[in-house]
Amino acid sequence: MQRLNSPLDQAPPARNVESATQRLDRLLHASAAPLTTGLSPVALALGVADWAWHLGVSPGRQMELMGLGVQLATQTLKDSLPGAERSAGAATGSLDEDPRFRHPAWAQWPFSALRSGFRQSETFWREAAQMPGMSAHHAEMTQFFARQALNMLAPANWLATNPVVLHDALASQGAHLAQGARHFLEDISGTAAAAPRQHVPGRDVAITPGEVVMRNHLVELIRYKPQTAQVHPEPLLIVPSWIMKYYILDLSPHNSMVRYLVEQGHQVYMLSWRNPDASDHELSMSDYLRLGIFEALRAIGQIHGKARAVHAMGYCLGGTLLAIAAAALARRGERSIAGAELLPALSSLTLLAAQTDFSEPGELGLFIDESQIGYVNEITRGKGYLTGEQMAGSFQFLHSQDLVWTRRMREYLMGEREPRSDLMDWNADTTRMPARMHHEYLSALYLHNALATSSYRVEGRSVSLGDIEVPIFLVGTERDHVSPWASVYKLHNLCEAEITFVLTSGGHNAGIISEPGHAGRSYKLDTRPRHGAWVPQQEWGQGLDAISGSWWPAWHDWLAARSSPKVKPQATPANMRLGAAPGDYVRQCYSD
Repeated sequence: MQRLNSPLDQAPPARNVESATQRLDRLLHASAAPLTTGLSPVALALGVADWAWHLGVSPGRQMELMGLGVQLATQTLKDSLPGAERSAGAATGSLDEDPRFRHPAWAQWPFSALRSGFRQSETFWREAAQMPGMSAHHAEMTQFFARQALNMLAPANWLATNPVVLHDALASQGAHLAQGARHFLEDISGTAAAAPRQHVPGRDVAITPGEVVMRNHLVELIRYKPQTAQVHPEPLLIVPSWIMKYYILDLSPHNSMVRYLVEQGHQVYMLSWRNPDASDHELSMSDYLRLGIFEALRAIGQIHGKARAVHAMGYCLGGTLLAIAAAALARRGERSIAGAELLPALSSLTLLAAQTDFSEPGELGLFIDESQIGYVNEITRGKGYLTGEQMAGSFQFLHSQDLVWTRRMREYLMGEREPRSDLMDWNADTTRMPARMHHEYLSALYLHNALATSSYRVEGRSVSLGDIEVPIFLVGTERDHVSPWASVYKLHNLCEAEITFVLTSGGHNAGIISEPGHAGRSYKLDTRPRHGAWVPQQEWGQGLDAISGSWWPAWHDWLAARSSPKVKPQATPANMRLGAAPGDYVRQCYSD
């Protein structure tokens, strides 16, 4: 298979072509990356300059903001007067929509005044960050960084200004503060990070019985052992995101999606991505498509017969890659890739928190521009990959209120360590991304939105999501900061196939790992028939009642309705048994 050759998809220069001056620039930029958390300082400066210049030449806007500032400052002073806690806390306190300020102690003076001043600051900067004439990209960046700065300065983060922390310190006679100091020292010394993992793949998680039936340079394909006497004959291929280890879908037995599926009579296959190293610098999106999805389909065809259709599910970027593969197979009509033998057809397509239209990708898209992509290329060029720690840092930065400040407040000021769950240990088990592949998916998908505009190329020819005709099960989550559900929903406008859309409670991970019996879970579900009318995202769900519980049984029923009657499971050919699950690749761990 040829490398993607779309003009939208220019690859970074080869590693062995670098002049002395280019090397100097790269080393300088890479050394500065930790100071800017991997963000391009040029992109940040351009955003600030766009805001500052427009503000500087707009005296009328300056007067508006000055008036707003005086109004909000006056209100803050009123709330600062002793006795003002009654009026200031009447509509807030335990009823405050911000979870940081819900405790009743925030309704008491002087903390009510601190809270009021902070909320007034939020109101001011929400307005001040919007300047007429700014580019939409820079306006969004300015608003985002204003929120980040305010999140850092919030009175809930500091000992002297948080009444809940002060009360806890007094009640524990300083013991919790001392414990928090020990947590801080453990973190800065690396002791906590070096502690043994509580959930180890193959021992505590990723323990659903199965075997590896295919292995190449990039993936292992796991076939799970059937748990029922009869199974649906159509296999289910699961494509997890390559930026994570697959076992988020096979955690502990009680919340393993894989275990749930095999217990319902499905024959499940899982891709396990290899953790790339420096030698994999040149691996491309085409390689991930060919060695990942197409080779897996070929192996499944060898076991079940090429005439047997396959259900396919993709999660996050794995779903995006799967959508590309489905469009490529639908485009060809002959189900062959690069002249190889026929591949099994797809019977259905399930996409979980997977974007196909990146025109509004959420906060992650705020930092995807030419400057940022060039900066990341220079960071990754030396090592040949983007480290998992760099990617994890980006996600923490995007969700700093919950993932950084609130967590650190509880750990360092109240001495509370969050118990290590299987999901937390999985989240710390980071995966690398080859430099070329990382550049291609950022450039083609985020920057140029090539898939949604039918300009993404596979084997030199563009693919269109409009060619997909198989039924689709599409899942978005309400609080997803990686793949916002409004962006996931846009597939309705790109494809005329039947789409069953589910909007579930939770975030990008917790909303998907939503096993039956999980407390507090709910979802809405509706189906648009093939060639059905387009319903705007803002109107979707009106009149639908929320269904309590997990959405997994609804998905199982959907798959079962599109499967043939159950049969006795087939055995794996002896020559394809390469070892027991979870395989070798999931255990790979590199020191960055």
